[in-house]
Amino acid sequence: MKLIAIDLDGTLLNSRHQVSTENEQALKEAQQAGIEIVVSTGRAHFDVLSIFEPLGMKTWVISANGAAIHAPDGSLYHCETIHASRARDILSWLENGEYYYEVFTNQAIYTPETGRQLLDIEIDRVKSANPEQDLSVLQQAAEVQYSQSGFAYIQSYRELFDTKEHLDFYNILGFSFDEKKLKAGWDRFRDQEDLTLVSSADHNFELSARNASKGQALKRLAKRLGIPMAETAAAGDSLNDYSMLQAAGKGVAMGNARGDIKEIADAVTLTNDQNGIAHMIKNLL
Repeated sequence: MKLIAIDLDGTLLNSRHQVSTENEQALKEAQQAGIEIVVSTGRAHFDVLSIFEPLGMKTWVISANGAAIHAPDGSLYHCETIHASRARDILSWLENGEYYYEVFTNQAIYTPETGRQLLDIEIDRVKSANPEQDLSVLQQAAEVQYSQSGFAYIQSYRELFDTKEHLDFYNILGFSFDEKKLKAGWDRFRDQEDLTLVSSADHNFELSARNASKGQALKRLAKRLGIPMAETAAAGDSLNDYSMLQAAGKGVAMGNARGDIKEIADAVTLTNDQNGIAHMIKNLL
């Protein structure tokens, strides 16, 4: 095995959103053995750096669900972007529907100043409709969104198109605890010829350009590094990892992965709270 691509949330990161000591050690052992470690995530590139810099590690990074590929030195190798006019249409629809959204660009992750209030209102509505429901899961899901690095706050999406600063639109995420709104988002953007629609968690939907996916990015990077796909492995837990696990020579699902991800995987490792990545790397080495 010459290359291992690893998702972050629900995969490398445990439920406390940290890289465990065991996983960190396994990653470093793999690098020392000459294996190319690639982080492949829905997160932004600069968010990945904030996680890996304390570990003293530099890797290739596939970010924004495959829309961008950055080299270990931080330089942009390749990107697939949503056309600005298309991004405007998407964001107009999300803002009119009062969705919490995040816009992943080459400059920052842009999100509404009122984003937290929007999600708080939705949590209150869930509580009113289901007084006995445990809301801690929803609150934790919201905190995962807020914990990212590189946020810039805007009053409206219109600000992104009134600036002289050039923005590359990598990925647009819509998020809601309202099941009807979530379904409306999937229905609105499903089967669009110019877009890829995936999800990285229970309460979101994510839009990228048609040629942007973790699987396509992994193939592009493996070709750049001269590594046959048969000598690559990939690990993940969610729908946005589907293409990557199918593309890799060995696709590994986490023990906590969705059922449909486990079904298409070649193997299933332990959960993200059981150091599943360390377990996988140990077996591969």
